[in-house]
Amino acid sequence: MSAAEAPLELGRFLPYRLSVTAECMSRVFAESYERRFGLTIPEWRVMAVLGEGEAPRPTQGIIEATEMDRVKVSRAVTRLVDKGLVIRRTAPEDQRSQILALSRKGVALYRQIVPLAHALQAELTAGLGHEELALLDRMLAKLHARARAIGAG
Repeated sequence: MSAAEAPLELGRFLPYRLSVTAECMSRVFAESYERRFGLTIPEWRVMAVLGEGEAPRPTQGIIEATEMDRVKVSRAVTRLVDKGLVIRRTAPEDQRSQILALSRKGVALYRQIVPLAHALQAELTAGLGHEELALLDRMLAKLHARARAIGAG
């Protein structure tokens, strides 16, 4: 039997395994962020991107950085603005575009969450050595780049 004719073993199918692992890890983070800070994963991702730099970012930059769809980002931004965590203004060069930044309240919350995120990541990767983590990082970067190339093609 050729590889094309063989049944698909879902438990050994890489895209499935990566998806299940990512979902499981996201749930761990989501439960913590929701319980302690009242944030959903999309909201936290928007805040994380905005917190990476000092400069405000356009909505399109958030979409590209998180690879979330436009509707999910838009809903997360609206909730964050309503919570007073994000400031949204119209881009001067394009009235259809919005520029986003963390508010003072958003920066303060971001600074509370970052240590928790680092601690959760450390807990999740505790069974891996430095070399394994470095290898995993390189492998994930290659897989991500390849998936993007295939998706763009």
